[in-house]
Amino acid sequence: MAEPTLSLRGVKVYRGLLDRAAQSALLAELRDVVARAPFFVPETPRGRRMSVRMTAAGKYGWVSDRGGYRYERLHPDGRPWPPMPRQALRTWREVTGLAREPDCCLVNYYAEKARMGLHQDRDEADFRWPVLSVSLGDEALFRVGNVARGGPTESVWLGSGDVLLMGGAARLVHHGVDRIRPGSSALLPEGGRLNLTLRVVD
Repeated sequence: MAEPTLSLRGVKVYRGLLDRAAQSALLAELRDVVARAPFFVPETPRGRRMSVRMTAAGKYGWVSDRGGYRYERLHPDGRPWPPMPRQALRTWREVTGLAREPDCCLVNYYAEKARMGLHQDRDEADFRWPVLSVSLGDEALFRVGNVARGGPTESVWLGSGDVLLMGGAARLVHHGVDRIRPGSSALLPEGGRLNLTLRVVD
């Protein structure tokens, strides 16, 4: 298993775990995912459009609309989600050491002005399973809070190829993305950041 570079309130960060070749391989697989399950713009249950674009791969995709936050077996256009990228599954096994594979690979695209407010990942059935996050493209200022809302937070810049793991006592910490650093990576031809989160849903 890989060893973390640092820990941020129990969230383990693996700096540069994916080298450029692995990043490019994962990006090629993601292009196929997006061709089969196009990005869409989710909205909150109150009708506010999020600043990220989203899609997914695997058994489930995570969706948000006026019906609430939830996992669905079908893309909003009615098609099944495509298979999960093999490189993402290899990273999951390398970092978690688990035989159990994730059910969902959520893919968020952050353009220059996209943000993600502090939130918890808590729509899954069993919080004993960790959440794995992979960053591709421009750097993002990632902020980590506490399990309870409020209190002090810590932040770290995540670069292309960085991986983090939220598990154990840190599984339900509040976390978010405050900003993107445009032009900090040449991986994505049009710039921006792709973030993959792998989750066990059932």
